[in-house]
Amino acid sequence: MIIKQFEYKPLAHYSYAIISNGEMAVIDPERNPMQYYQFAKEHDAKIVAVIQTHPHADFVSSHLQIHEETGATIYNSEMLGADYPHESFDEGGSIKLGDAILRALNTPGHSPDSITIVAEGDNKTALFTGDTLFIGDVGRPDLREKAGNMTAKRQELAEMMYDTITTKFKNLPDGALVYPAHGAGSLCGKNLSEENSSTLGNERMGNWAFKEQSKEEFVNTLLDSQPFIPSYFGYNVDINKNGAKNLRAAIANVPFHYLGKTDELIVDTRPEDTFKRGHLPNSFNIQAESVDSKFETWLGSIIQPKEGFHLVIENPENLDSILERVSKIGYESQLKSVITLDGENLQKSSKLNLDDFTNNPDKYTIVDIRNSSELEEGKFFDSALSHPLNELRDSANDIPTDKPIVVHCAGGYRSAAGSSILESLKSKTTVYDLSEDIENFK
Repeated sequence: MIIKQFEYKPLAHYSYAIISNGEMAVIDPERNPMQYYQFAKEHDAKIVAVIQTHPHADFVSSHLQIHEETGATIYNSEMLGADYPHESFDEGGSIKLGDAILRALNTPGHSPDSITIVAEGDNKTALFTGDTLFIGDVGRPDLREKAGNMTAKRQELAEMMYDTITTKFKNLPDGALVYPAHGAGSLCGKNLSEENSSTLGNERMGNWAFKEQSKEEFVNTLLDSQPFIPSYFGYNVDINKNGAKNLRAAIANVPFHYLGKTDELIVDTRPEDTFKRGHLPNSFNIQAESVDSKFETWLGSIIQPKEGFHLVIENPENLDSILERVSKIGYESQLKSVITLDGENLQKSSKLNLDDFTNNPDKYTIVDIRNSSELEEGKFFDSALSHPLNELRDSANDIPTDKPIVVHCAGGYRSAAGSSILESLKSKTTVYDLSEDIENFK
């Protein structure tokens, strides 16, 4: 039994392929399925199954496309209420994959319809736990109150997670390998490890969820201090429940304009220094130059599902990669165009006099756009106003304009976005980005 883990770092997402005796199953695939096809080709394997552990909130899955292009059967819990062709895969059910056997456990808690896949072959056991059991943590229970076919309140799901952790893994061996759908950096949990896999024995020893505790203690810990929920999460649950469109067809419809212009909402993906030297009005600087940047998360947190927008890229050669990144969260359908700039009639961002700010911070309105959980660790400036980035477009009217505004986060990436949002919304007030100089104040 061959197991391959695929990682998409910006969303801290792990997907998997299992091969046994010429047959392959794909688990929780990301939007572009080509890497799975390539892996099957390299191992002379036929893709016969694609399995969803649940309808994911933070990325769009290619399960329907894989089914249409390979003929593979889609398996998921019947509780999901899927609108695409599929076979039920719930507790008591099994799939024969070559010489391996895949069994389902119903493991609700992150969602009501979550399953864990138990793969057995070659004298080893592997658990594909989706967003139920992470390395060092369990999945958050507060994402299904307003999305998906089966909604549930966070208290109910937290109690389900307690029952799952205390009962569902009991009869599995300590040596069983644990392969989750996410790692550190994902917003589907709060304390995920940097490790990409573990064993059930190690989790029983080191994961807080397996410690001896009452249901009330477990639930209180699980519900406490979960990170913010990006705007696009519920939207992605619905896309995954219905099955996403073929990726190639979806992005083919997006217009590209070399040296274009627009006065509508713009997401400018260029580096912050380039953006500050010149950009179009109504531009939000959500950088996508780094392959590891959290572009998808912040695109889906700042721009609302179904809200139309345009993208600015630095060079035409970036077109394919940016379209694929936008499609990771299903936003290609609301993308009106991708453009490059001609360098004329652009706006410049104001540059902060760092010495003056350091010596006279009271001359400025300081806006801290870090998340609420970060604020609990303390402020960098006592006078700073808290306006988390994911809420900034809605809360901007509450920010006074009698002084110049200085925006900061924890490292600089988010403050580029935050300062550009306020620059667009408060055109009569000077807005500065503290950027990486925040390091001087820690």
